Amino acid sequence: MEEISKNGVILARHITAEDIQSGMNFFSNDNEFIQVGFSHHDESGKEIKPHIHNTVERKVSRTCEVLYVVKGALDVVVYDTDKIMVKKLTVKRGETLILLEGGHGFFIKEDDTVILEVKNGPYLGAEMDRHRI
Repeated sequence: MEEISKNGVILARHITAEDIQSGMNFFSNDNEFIQVGFSHHDESGKEIKPHIHNTVERKVSRTCEVLYVVKGALDVVVYDTDKIMVKKLTVKRGETLILLEGGHGFFIKEDDTVILEVKNGPYLGAEMDRHRI
């Protein structure tokens, strides 16, 4: 896992297939606005007991995103909270990028690229949720 940070602020985490070990692997800290983990089970027959998540009020002040590249590749530019570019990286098929703070932009590198994007909600519309760099 590669952590992209500036001045002690974690902006993003890049997770490759090699980072995922057997069992539950969480790549987020408990205090972050989005929780990201992979379950890797080596053998069939394991049961995850049925459960319901409790209703708990949470205060969220920032939108975070998780990108999982299903197919293809994209270049991602990560910016700090002052809109200064910190890093450019390529995210390929089977890789995940957690975007926690700052800004970002994407450039699709391959035809037929498919990306699963997950954000915390509720979504308040483009004008409320973001501004262009």
